[in-house]
Amino acid sequence: MSSIPRDQWYVAAYGREIGNSLFNRTICEEPILFWRTRAGTVTAMSDSCVHRRFPLSQAPSRLVDDQVVCGYHGFTYGDDGVCTAVPGQTRVPRTARLKTYPVVEQDSFVWIWIGDPAKADASRIPRAPWLDSPGYTTVSGMEPLKARFGLLVDNLLDLSHETYLHGGYIGTPEVASTPITTEVDEEAGIVYVSRHMDDAECPPFYAKSTGIAGRITRWQDIEYTPPCLYKLHSRIAPVGVLPNADGSDPDAFHVEVVYAITPETEHTTHDFWAVARDFALDDQGVSDFLEENNRTVVLQDVVALDVLEQVIASEPAGYQELSINIDTGGLAARRILARMAGQDVPA
Repeated sequence: MSSIPRDQWYVAAYGREIGNSLFNRTICEEPILFWRTRAGTVTAMSDSCVHRRFPLSQAPSRLVDDQVVCGYHGFTYGDDGVCTAVPGQTRVPRTARLKTYPVVEQDSFVWIWIGDPAKADASRIPRAPWLDSPGYTTVSGMEPLKARFGLLVDNLLDLSHETYLHGGYIGTPEVASTPITTEVDEEAGIVYVSRHMDDAECPPFYAKSTGIAGRITRWQDIEYTPPCLYKLHSRIAPVGVLPNADGSDPDAFHVEVVYAITPETEHTTHDFWAVARDFALDDQGVSDFLEENNRTVVLQDVVALDVLEQVIASEPAGYQELSINIDTGGLAARRILARMAGQDVPA
């Protein structure tokens, strides 16, 4: 049985990736063709010609006036996936149409519905409004992961690994030594994990971007909406500086770290990442620093998880993991994902 939940919204791309040319990405085992129409909307359909299965994203296939022409035999499709012309005859077979997918552009992402189109409810797409808000500046990217998407979920819900894997970037001793709190909203299907450090070393990632000297108050508040969207609300301030009673927080720096975790296949993942900040909005040097350093951190995770995927593939059946307190968020996420995928829910 597949571990990938169906009837779900996933991030397929950043909006900037899709233009007036053919673009391909495999999402949840399905090769999908994207392009942006002349009206500016994104269309998504199967990347496989109905005739002889030639990939429509493969040259010499081409886009002509909002229609894609197969580069093998010339079958032509409109932006609704319906075939409009076939070679050597005027009658187009009624069944000559491509599978199409509901898509929504929101918060700089292109979301795609995988599963029964009749169940696609755009109101269920989780929000990440900072990514295109004028009050924030964002850097972002995507890295391919040769590991199952659940490993990335585990990784992001247990940030104690920052101390060991990301030392010199975002990790400090206090991240691993500070206990967490975990809450699960079963009705909404959201996992919350929080770690508040009252007196912590300031890692280079924040010291160099904010200019804070000395020790800090550092909050990490995670909000994970399975299967796809992970948000880390990060607050950094000098030691002892807390939000005001009315909730305003003018003396702190806020960073919203967003991951879209999209399965490519059962054992590979699209790792979309973004870092939005509410300070130094027009400072290109800060943007360059955060982009370079966050990509370095992401690639450290990629290396570790690619190795872990190989380890899991070679271990004997029935191997039992050891879990501890810091794993409560990840274990809760596993249970929700298993239910979404129609699997037996682990204890």
